[in-house]
Amino acid sequence: MSESKENFIIETLKFSLVAILIVLPFRMFIAQPFLVSGASMSPNFETGNYLIVDQLSYNFEDPQRGEIIIFRYPNDPKKFFIKRVIGLPTETVKISSSKVFIKNTENPNGFELDEPYLQNTSSKDTETTLNEDEYYVMGDNRPASSDSRVWGVLPKDLIVGRAFLRLFPFNKIDFFPASLNKF
Repeated sequence: MSESKENFIIETLKFSLVAILIVLPFRMFIAQPFLVSGASMSPNFETGNYLIVDQLSYNFEDPQRGEIIIFRYPNDPKKFFIKRVIGLPTETVKISSSKVFIKNTENPNGFELDEPYLQNTSSKDTETTLNEDEYYVMGDNRPASSDSRVWGVLPKDLIVGRAFLRLFPFNKIDFFPASLNKF
């Protein structure tokens, strides 16, 4: 083999190794891609939406009500779901006549959750009190969503991160897409 061809191969291997050393930790610990599948978050997220998930922020702060999160499904941690945070640790979430009410230390009598992002709200009546490190999550398309109403509360340790950036479709590129807490 000629010397220039050997140099090209060595330089290509070096470049590939450096790229792997930079990209792999970034993807494992900081951000990763997520492809939406299913109708549970429609119309805010549709099948085929391509998201970048911020995996770092929740190491320093807790998820907030209204944020869109990606998490491992509690009944099968190999699967990933996308939902909206509705209830926070130690709160009581009550659903009555398709309306969501939250009771917490600041609002012991409860308050109705303002959900301007919803278009379809049918839901069965339930009441759930959350423990420390538990969240109540629901899809925006309530009739088509398998969420905390069906399989229970979400333990914090199953949360992967929050939807940081929607990259596709191009006409809907957005930071913190559909989140009530933008910046």
